[in-house]
Amino acid sequence: MNPFDVIKQRMQLSGTGYRNIADCTAKVFRNEGLRAFYVSYPTTILMNMPFQSIQFGCYDLFRKTLNPSGSYSPTTHVIAGGMAGAVAAALTTPIDCCKTLLQTRGASADAEVRAASSMATAAKIIYRKQGLSGFLRGLRPRVIANMPATAISWTTYEYFKWMIARRDGQQNK
Repeated sequence: MNPFDVIKQRMQLSGTGYRNIADCTAKVFRNEGLRAFYVSYPTTILMNMPFQSIQFGCYDLFRKTLNPSGSYSPTTHVIAGGMAGAVAAALTTPIDCCKTLLQTRGASADAEVRAASSMATAAKIIYRKQGLSGFLRGLRPRVIANMPATAISWTTYEYFKWMIARRDGQQNK
């Protein structure tokens, strides 16, 4: 999804003047080449691995804490899933900030930002220009966006797991 994420990030920037997805894609490719669509790919992977690990671990912890019996409980799954997504999103926001800098670098007037080519370089730029608080930019929207998504995902997963177990239990009788 990385090329699409780059296009989305670019189109969200004010003043870039992209008319539509095709226009954005063509201009980024013409001005920056194919690399522009993948420069943040390693950072994206480095963000998604801990995000998923944190989310799974937190979901299990929250689910067991809220529902020690382990019975099927949609309310538990919604709450535990949302909380797990919130924690994972919050803890991986610094990496997301680096990813965003890399994905939007071509639209920057800052030569240092335009030359950024790795997560380490992006982190140094963010720290130098904004301090530690620069790594928390967008934290609230990121948490708010991830909470319902993970709540729905976990609730759906638990529902189908419950349905399959129920079906299998009825077939064995």
